[in-house]
Amino acid sequence: MKSKIAEAIKLETEPVAVVWSDDKPDGALEFKPGKFGCVVSLFAAAATKGRPGVFSRETFGCWGGGVGLGFGNRYEDFPGGVEGFCYFLSEGNANTERGRAIGEQMKQAPGGARLADTYLHGERYIKDAPLTREFVDDLPTMEIPTRYVAVKPLSQTEDDDDIQSISYFVDPDQLSALAILANYARKGLDNVIMTYAAGCQVMGILAYRELQREDPRALVGMTDISARRNVRASLGRNIMSFTAPLPLYREMEAHVRGSFLDGHVWKALLDEES
Repeated sequence: MKSKIAEAIKLETEPVAVVWSDDKPDGALEFKPGKFGCVVSLFAAAATKGRPGVFSRETFGCWGGGVGLGFGNRYEDFPGGVEGFCYFLSEGNANTERGRAIGEQMKQAPGGARLADTYLHGERYIKDAPLTREFVDDLPTMEIPTRYVAVKPLSQTEDDDDIQSISYFVDPDQLSALAILANYARKGLDNVIMTYAAGCQVMGILAYRELQREDPRALVGMTDISARRNVRASLGRNIMSFTAPLPLYREMEAHVRGSFLDGHVWKALLDEES
């Protein structure tokens, strides 16, 4: 599948399709079972290297990634369970006796000192554990019906692929163009939303949830600074993600020609960058 949008905005990387599948793409990158990895890094590999990636319920990289891809509530498997995760994302597990004990155990593992420090003192992305619990409860956690989630360069998708969404990694000018295009043929002011969640959750379960709406909205992501750090080397510094659920992607593709993307303002903006 070829994207008119990618051509019109001069995208230098591949759009990435999220595909539900019971089969692995040939040559796909995959984390080893039980090994840590950032889900967004496989999105980045698909975008920059044309290399598909695949995830399963055994190879989702991290607990938040398992949730984000649609493999159920993997926070239940986090050290200390959901409560341990809620303290981890916020104020830290040093506040509870159980948390302190788990943190001390982490320190004994090879290379565990850094993880133990974050576990005990928290990422502090949310103010406190009760607010984090509300965040977890608000996530559209689900069990998808297939064995795998694949992330494939759009050009490598097949007609029978069960595509859920298309994600673009874009600079500020390209993000602006995509936001305009998503609103081009629609009523309302909220056809593009930015919501707080992990990078993979925006491109995964939050996009899946939009598919349940009559008019699915686009999502702006990569506001996750942990994910940004993990893919800085491959995607660069000034990149955000823009995810269009499949029906919106098709709508946007149909409106490229004849829109502002053929106009002098956009072309002048492109010329200024060259």
